[in-house]
Amino acid sequence: MSRLPYLHRDQLDEQGLAIWDSLSKMQSLSAVNEVGGLAGPFNAFVHAPEIGSRLADLGSALLVRSSVPRRTLELVVITVGAHWKSEFEWYAHAQMAREHGVADNVIDAIGTGVAPPFDNDDDRAIHALAVQLLERGKIDESTYVAAERIVGNRGLVEIVALCGYYSLISFLLNGFDVPLPAGQPDQWST
Repeated sequence: MSRLPYLHRDQLDEQGLAIWDSLSKMQSLSAVNEVGGLAGPFNAFVHAPEIGSRLADLGSALLVRSSVPRRTLELVVITVGAHWKSEFEWYAHAQMAREHGVADNVIDAIGTGVAPPFDNDDDRAIHALAVQLLERGKIDESTYVAAERIVGNRGLVEIVALCGYYSLISFLLNGFDVPLPAGQPDQWST
């Protein structure tokens, strides 16, 4: 059970309802959990709607309106989720990574903390960029140059922001001990 009580739609004010309705429309996984609250980090969004509405908008901008291919974005998100051992983030985005063409052996390697067997240098460079940001808060010059060649300046801003955003989402999920949907296995035992 989440540390935050699940708010139901009929308990929300106008701003909370707007967040609920927006999230329910754009999620590929069910936004409402088995107890009638919002799943994943979204329950936190409606507890603090001033912040939650902005986080929802930022998440949409980073994943839906990005100049970077969705496959690459999902590679970054699962790298962030694995770093923070964020069970719900991993559950949701490992599925999305598969749907957007990230190879199973790459997903499995990232989830188990081993070097992914990338088929191309572009994926290797983008993954390295995310790992460096997560581990050191900086990007070395050769990785930066390689990533800039792949996604350009706009794409770099989007990917660096994506790493920060999904670190924040991991903190919400881990800090409030948000559970996986019933019957879903943990990736990491904590």
